[in-house]
Amino acid sequence: METDEEEDVSRIVPFQLQFDKPLASQIKIAEWNPEKDLLAMVTEDSKILLHRFNWQRLWTISPGRCITSLCWRPDGKAIAIGLQDGTISLHDVENGKLLRSMKPHTVAVVCLNWEDDAGEEVSDGNFVAKYEDRTSRFFPPAPRAPRVPGLVPGETGFMDESENLSQELSNSSHQRFNILCSADKDGVISFSIFGIFPIGKIDIHDFSVSCPLANQHVDCKLLNASICKVVLSKDLCHLTVLCSGELQVPEHDLHGFHCLTLDTSIFYKRRNELHQVAQQASNIEDLTEVIRASLSVMSKQWSDAMHTFHDKFGSLSSLIHDHGLDSTPQEEFLSLIGGARTSPAVHQFLVNSLGEVGLKRISKLVCGAGKELQVIVLEHLQPAAEMIGFRIGELRGLSKWRSRYQGIGLDETLISHATEKSGMLLIQVQRFMRVLSSSVQQFSNFFNWLHKCVKMLMSEPSDQHQFLAFNSELVILFLKSLYDQDPVKRLLESTEADHSIEVDSETMERVQELAHFGGFTDLDYLRRTLAKEFQQMESCFKEAFRMPFTTISKKILCQNLSPLFPIESISKSASSTVPTSISYYKEAMHSKQHSFVDYITFILPDEPSSELANCVVVMRCLMNNDLEAVLLCVPDGYRCVDLSLYKECQLVLLLNGPSSENLEKACMTIVQADDLPFVSIPNSDASSPWKLHELKDSIVYLEMDSLKVRGIPHSVIAPLAVSASRGVACVFATRKRALVYILDEDEDEISDAE
Repeated sequence: METDEEEDVSRIVPFQLQFDKPLASQIKIAEWNPEKDLLAMVTEDSKILLHRFNWQRLWTISPGRCITSLCWRPDGKAIAIGLQDGTISLHDVENGKLLRSMKPHTVAVVCLNWEDDAGEEVSDGNFVAKYEDRTSRFFPPAPRAPRVPGLVPGETGFMDESENLSQELSNSSHQRFNILCSADKDGVISFSIFGIFPIGKIDIHDFSVSCPLANQHVDCKLLNASICKVVLSKDLCHLTVLCSGELQVPEHDLHGFHCLTLDTSIFYKRRNELHQVAQQASNIEDLTEVIRASLSVMSKQWSDAMHTFHDKFGSLSSLIHDHGLDSTPQEEFLSLIGGARTSPAVHQFLVNSLGEVGLKRISKLVCGAGKELQVIVLEHLQPAAEMIGFRIGELRGLSKWRSRYQGIGLDETLISHATEKSGMLLIQVQRFMRVLSSSVQQFSNFFNWLHKCVKMLMSEPSDQHQFLAFNSELVILFLKSLYDQDPVKRLLESTEADHSIEVDSETMERVQELAHFGGFTDLDYLRRTLAKEFQQMESCFKEAFRMPFTTISKKILCQNLSPLFPIESISKSASSTVPTSISYYKEAMHSKQHSFVDYITFILPDEPSSELANCVVVMRCLMNNDLEAVLLCVPDGYRCVDLSLYKECQLVLLLNGPSSENLEKACMTIVQADDLPFVSIPNSDASSPWKLHELKDSIVYLEMDSLKVRGIPHSVIAPLAVSASRGVACVFATRKRALVYILDEDEDEISDAE
């Protein structure tokens, strides 16, 4: 009797229940923060919930689109969200604010993996220093994009002024080098450094791999493949891809589940170079957005002010026509300033239509808009352009180090061209400031003169010192050049039409002389507007940064392709929901170095014609590409719902138990994966192309009595969220409940309970 009680306690004590909480909505995705006691969950209606370990909710956000994947940044400070339309958004862990949004895919992002460099800092016996950008200490904080007056913060797509989250995201010199991998349902995998700088993209359908079949090697290609899982190794040298689809081989196609191993060693070998390029390029892209927003806000503010000015002063032309006069408003004003008698039309306009109050209102609007533009230039646009010039200058210096940077696609010619364009933008900014200052001064002088005219026409007591100072010559210049023209708007125009600015021949000769001695080749920059110059600079940057993207993409190769097991018919949406877990564990080698062993586990889908039913597959790929595997057969009456690889090569299994009258409707257990009797799978001379068919005679049956099993009083569903750093697991029940268990046990507590 005492023995039976001890057996019952041994089944209850493992994995102590921390709490059991109700849920308002069912959860479809859940991931623990790798560094903090935080759990991110995605509900069925695509809301993201962030909870502390004590189940206190920190924030809830809804992107308004279907969420299909989620992962954490390795340092736990940001979270990446994959959406149905191919967009990836990055959010801050503190408040859920949107940090960055990009669209590397055109279809749903089915999985995300974010890995940092866990490799050694010693290479070939020499110390390799980590890259750290210290130049930022010599500069003031990077300018933020200005906001349009009257809009609520966030409506413009930029952050509040009180926050600096995007700058923290792009200032990544203090981070370990990391890569964000994203895969969509059509087989495209995208790579980005720090999650913000795209550095490569591959399509698994483009790989042609030699595979052993019928005692010979044949070239194989994937067709209509859908990715289930991608995981980058800890040293960034390998990418494991699990997918379903057709494997095209001579004479027949093999439809099933496949495993690819991609060589991504370029990320590890050139991590310092890629870190430097990504750091500078991402800063340039952030500053480019500041310039774009500045130009947009400036264009809108000035356009609104000029629209009000021309709308009000446009009525003078109608009055002149109504009085039967054959003249223009400029001619009437010139006559007035020349001492001629005021015409009835001008008198009616100044006294009745405009008035002193209306004049002050328009003067405040136009001159105020001009001053606002000057502030935007001085505080946002010009500092951003200057910092871009410095950053691209750094990249230009790196591009001249061809032995290190040419191999990652940093082209010296393209970078030099982009450097010249950034310098031209600075010249355009200075010219714009001169034009803007002159225009504001002339407008202010014109309004001061009109103010005197209105006072005199209204026969008010005139006190000479009450009139604002004005310059008659500037009034004449304004009427001839600015009254019906807008040089400020012209410089801010970003229309597709080519409105080139006329430049006199003498100025062009001086530009040619400067080009001869100054080293620049662009002679037509004075004919372009500020907006056009910015567009050309941005185009040069995109072309220069596309080269590393293309170069790295070509260097990601397929090392191995293994057909695992056949599937008669499975849709793309179904294949992406196969419960899968991939992890890399460090193993010591005889050479005092460490290598990473790839462990892959997934639930084998039940096929009517398959002899393998209710099984869990555990595979490991050694560094010499030898493949070992074992099949775990789940006992009758149990069904594996989800699984997850845990620390120290452990495998956590979540099972729904047999229907019975007892309170335990499901259970959770841990299997020591590296103790399983793995069977080597030969790469050649195989009787079947399917790797797992070699294991049908060596199935290992899971014995529940010999394992530590925790009973769960609810039927459970996927996902199973396991935190290796915190030693906890979160289980979700079908009745909308969340149960958190402690996986790391204290032996003293267990002995006391016994």
